[in-house]
Amino acid sequence: MGQIKFGTDGWRAVIAEDFNFRDVERVAQATADHWRANPAPGTQQKVIVGYDRRFLSDQFAQSAAEIFAANEFDVVLTSRPTPTPAVSFAVKAEQAVGGVMITASHNPAAFNGFKLKAHFGGSAEAATCAAVEALLDKTPSPVKSNGNRISKTDLMPDHYGAIKKLVDFKLISRSKLKFAHDPLFGVGAGCFADLLAGTNCKVTTLNAEHDPNFGGINPEPVIQNYTRTAAFLRKNPHDICLVTDGDADRVGGMDGRGNYLSTHQIICALLHHLYSNRHLKGRVIKALTTTSTVDKMCEAYGLPLVETGVGFKYICAEMAKGNVLLGAEESGGIGFPGHIPERDGILAGLMLLELLATEKITINKILARLEKEFGPHRYARIDTHYPLEKRAPLLEYCKNNPPAKLLRSVVADVKSYDGVKFIAQDGTWLMLRGSGTEPILRIYAEAKSDADARRLLKTGLALTKQV
Repeated sequence: MGQIKFGTDGWRAVIAEDFNFRDVERVAQATADHWRANPAPGTQQKVIVGYDRRFLSDQFAQSAAEIFAANEFDVVLTSRPTPTPAVSFAVKAEQAVGGVMITASHNPAAFNGFKLKAHFGGSAEAATCAAVEALLDKTPSPVKSNGNRISKTDLMPDHYGAIKKLVDFKLISRSKLKFAHDPLFGVGAGCFADLLAGTNCKVTTLNAEHDPNFGGINPEPVIQNYTRTAAFLRKNPHDICLVTDGDADRVGGMDGRGNYLSTHQIICALLHHLYSNRHLKGRVIKALTTTSTVDKMCEAYGLPLVETGVGFKYICAEMAKGNVLLGAEESGGIGFPGHIPERDGILAGLMLLELLATEKITINKILARLEKEFGPHRYARIDTHYPLEKRAPLLEYCKNNPPAKLLRSVVADVKSYDGVKFIAQDGTWLMLRGSGTEPILRIYAEAKSDADARRLLKTGLALTKQV
């Protein structure tokens, strides 16, 4: 039996090595033990179980569902591969004690994962994950149920209905927008076409096949995974292209001609829309690795800004406190008020369509206006394999030996509560952080030009050689 450790968002491992039926059953049993002993007030003895399009995901989900049923939970099991936010929404709507999503999100095809959802619809807190880990094998050799307590249900119609109420759907419907959607072979395939069927919008869905190998890419909304769709858009222009990750809880994009839109640009465009067009206010929650343009926008708009560690569970905890306008992270996870305290790539996509339908100009013009007002911010990131045993010593070294300058500006601050982030007086920053789901080191940077951002990444790589 393999070692099971929850990371940034759930437990993930390589299929057939450490992610196998036996270990899925072990984690499901430990989760059942925890929820049975610690049910949240007002919840029912019910668990929602969903799964994505990865190899054996449906069978892993069935196995987990049978363990919960054997522990006398009523189980709602999705009847088809389903976006994570639809599962999260069902947990809250059904007043379930919690939920499980079998997915490895954006990780390579060889991986699968076990995401835990708390009763409020967001990612389970770190304490809950630790409690589940501590209960592993406390109840040995669970006997599976015969399935009498398991009901298979399509969760997507209810989710669609909920998110349509959070946008001006009539405005979007009559906007005549022509947009593309690239689900990166994930569970988001067909979502926007279904949502906007019968409207004046034209939706082109690309890379929609059910391919557990994700077409040879990682299903993550980053530029290196857009090559095929970018080529299509250059020949077949659209108003915008929305991109969702493998389990559709994150959003990325391209303009209508295949030019990359960073997740930071999308976050800023949505913040602008909520404040300037919808005239909403509230706290803005962002992860450490998110663009400092958000900081400048919040200062200009008079909005409180809260910064968290990396992982939407930390943003979720802040959203649960209320008075939130937007929660966002660098990876494209975006959460909205009035919904579950969780990222939702499909809702984020609809909100972008609402922005375009409202302003009736291109996304590039909107972004150009924001850059003119708040200045250029160019972001870069690289992921490098780095020995796990050297990660902690490296971050300790960086914390205690910060560079005097980043490019031409003196380092003014060092943040070390999640990795190590160096911040210069001019707003330039460099950050090193270990992945919470993979054995790699991430290096992030932001500067006023792409060339300077790349130079900062080289500085970060040089630091990795100090240990």
